[in-house]
Amino acid sequence: MARKTDIPPSYYGEPRKFDPGFRGPIHNRGCTDVVCCVVFVIFILGYIALGTVAWIHGDPRKVVYPTDSHGQFCGQQGTPNANKAILFYFNILQCANPAVLINLQCPTTQLCVSKCPDRFATYLDMQYNYRYNKSYWEYYRQFCKPGFDNPRKSVAQVLRDEDCPSMIVPSRPFLQRCFPDFITRNGTLTVANKTVFKDGLGKTRSVIDLRDAAKDSNLEPRVNWTAIAGGITSLLDAKEVGMKIFEDYANSWYWILIGLVITMVVSLAFILLLRFTAGVLLWLIIFGVIAVVGYGIWHCYWEFSTLRGKPYGDGDVTISDIGFQTDFRVYLQLSQTWLIFMISLSVIEAVIIIILIFLRRRVRIAIALLKEGSRAIGYIMSTLFYPIITFVLLAICIAYWAVTAVFLASSGDAVYKVMSTPDKCVYANLTCDPETFSQTNVTKVCPGSQCTFAFYGGESLYHRYIFVLQLCNLLVFLWLVNFTNALGQCTLAGAFASYYWALRKPQDIPSCPLFSSFSRAVRYHTGSLAFGSLILAVVQMFRIVLEYLDHKLKGAHNAFARFLICCLKCCFWCLEHFIKFMNRNAYIMIAIYGKNFCTSAKDAFFLLMRNVVRVAVLDKVTDFLLFLGKVLISGSVGVLAFFFFTRKIPVIQEEVPSLNYYWVPLLTVIFGSYLIAHGFFNVYAMCVDTLFLCF
Repeated sequence: MARKTDIPPSYYGEPRKFDPGFRGPIHNRGCTDVVCCVVFVIFILGYIALGTVAWIHGDPRKVVYPTDSHGQFCGQQGTPNANKAILFYFNILQCANPAVLINLQCPTTQLCVSKCPDRFATYLDMQYNYRYNKSYWEYYRQFCKPGFDNPRKSVAQVLRDEDCPSMIVPSRPFLQRCFPDFITRNGTLTVANKTVFKDGLGKTRSVIDLRDAAKDSNLEPRVNWTAIAGGITSLLDAKEVGMKIFEDYANSWYWILIGLVITMVVSLAFILLLRFTAGVLLWLIIFGVIAVVGYGIWHCYWEFSTLRGKPYGDGDVTISDIGFQTDFRVYLQLSQTWLIFMISLSVIEAVIIIILIFLRRRVRIAIALLKEGSRAIGYIMSTLFYPIITFVLLAICIAYWAVTAVFLASSGDAVYKVMSTPDKCVYANLTCDPETFSQTNVTKVCPGSQCTFAFYGGESLYHRYIFVLQLCNLLVFLWLVNFTNALGQCTLAGAFASYYWALRKPQDIPSCPLFSSFSRAVRYHTGSLAFGSLILAVVQMFRIVLEYLDHKLKGAHNAFARFLICCLKCCFWCLEHFIKFMNRNAYIMIAIYGKNFCTSAKDAFFLLMRNVVRVAVLDKVTDFLLFLGKVLISGSVGVLAFFFFTRKIPVIQEEVPSLNYYWVPLLTVIFGSYLIAHGFFNVYAMCVDTLFLCF
């Protein structure tokens, strides 16, 4: 390595001397950002404690199984409701919002049943037909409370005691709950192909009344049954499609796996060949863009010259003369339009050529770094498989966060509320105890009222802060995810820096550069990586809160509030991407010099600012080439998969499995190929960035 003069103080913000004996990542280093490391470990221990507490108090059955009015789970084995996995609502019209149904807070009696009603029926019709045929009662009683066996009881008494529903309508199970079987035919809402039905009092009603009946329940928001009907019907129809898709996966998984293996091989070959083809590819792309723009200029000039002699091509007719037209083809008949196109393309062509003239040296440096990055990966092939470790760690983080969130959401004891048929009952919606409810005077003041299950919750300190604990769960989850990514970036940076500073390659490259770099990052720089990850996690947390506020304000009429939220979202988006960029380069400096996060971030910032043009050129050139590689690889494998699964390859037609939808394995191969190529090329991008900072 040639000797260099002293680096100016402005290079790093402080005087530094060039060390001609520097040979890559410093091995004799100390721990950095110890305080943040201690805080990080404490948070992890607290996160484990939070998961343990949630495990103790939570019960996922509350999420998996619906719950009846007595707080019993539907469909749970070992209970009286083992064979009754569906929840039935006596008066679904009082459930004003499907979200309320899912949260088990609908103010009507809820009963576990084995199947949903498949016909229209009323309690009055059942009583009338019961005198001639006992089977009517046998069918109707399965939707009444267990133990009720008095079909001669009057309708008024039945409704007062909530023994049976006043009517039942054809329904379908959706999320293990019975919903009316709404179907929209030619714009008309129907239930079981009927547009009218009889209510519990024998009055003929329109099916539209089912949709609009929530207006009589004094509950907000109103039910949009038309939208619900379309969604439920679509989801139920999707069940059959889902079974066919599962069958296609079962028949084609072997060939999908082969396609993904081919993608891995092609991605590896593409990266290794970039050392020979990077320059050719880049200049071909550049000159291709210049040629395409040049052809556009010529075509615009030809159209302009042709239209000048036509009625709508002379200089007397302009765009302002004809005004705004919905048919944009009208503008293509004007010579002025093509003149504008020609001038615009000429300006773009001139800008591209001028940029290339002034940045030709930077482009050559970018090509050299791309070639060197390909050579580095060729020597340290193990780096291409490090994303597997990152994937496993991220999967653990996501699984732990999801399980903890479910257990937190299902924490609490059964809460019972007074449900009253009269709308003006003073005790309505108050908490009650089902064991002592009959001894209170609530039933005297509000006849027909019941103490029914409402939701799961509690009044303890733990239950009052469930929402805060969910926020903590999310924040630590974001912290751990960013830390995992930071660890991967620092590890790869250390490995590639070892390659760059090796004078004789591959003799001077450490035997296990990836493992050595990983060990240094974990042993000495956990605190620094945690510091940078925490900053990013806090910004991401703010973005999530802003998204939540924006969702809540969508229906608001305060234009200023929406504008302010939009501006804040934009600012925090920019801030997040800037922090990601700075953290990435700070981790590279940490891997090389072993300093703390703030010092490394400052050094990286000043270094990048001194080479801002090179950074911009290298970043865009690398991004474009890698994007081109991803599209090329996933597209090529996708085309091959298309010809295979559509039996367009005669040699192996007999090997193609029988499929319901050939696009199922095809899209899986294309999407999986893009993800695999993305993982490989992320390693390559990290390599190029590391070599650039070393350079």
